[in-house]
Amino acid sequence: MTDNELTKIIIGSAINVHKSLGPGLLESAYQECLYYELRLKSLTVIKELPLPIVYKEVKLDHGYRIDLLVENRFVIELKTVEYFTDVHSAQILTYLKLGGFELGLLINFHTSLLKNGIKRFTNKPLCN
Repeated sequence: MTDNELTKIIIGSAINVHKSLGPGLLESAYQECLYYELRLKSLTVIKELPLPIVYKEVKLDHGYRIDLLVENRFVIELKTVEYFTDVHSAQILTYLKLGGFELGLLINFHTSLLKNGIKRFTNKPLCN
């Protein structure tokens, strides 16, 4: 499956969840429902994946947790906030870097129209 095909499936699933539930719930509710939707599509999905941080000799085994990891390559970070900030973007970019993942979606369910609450990120090297 291509990156664009997987992106389309994930976004479509998130839109289905948002249409059904609307804004106003806790992040954990959307996470569980999106996890369910993606599993219905026979995708491999891991919830709350621990992401260790290693600094020299120090290893923090559970420094961070990725909300959802799809097909062992696509990071999904869920939010229920008024608007995205630079901190939210930095968070998902850090997850991509630390985990060695190439693609990610930042999805904010606290919007009236979900397409306005989605940002795609990449950690792929640019081609020259």
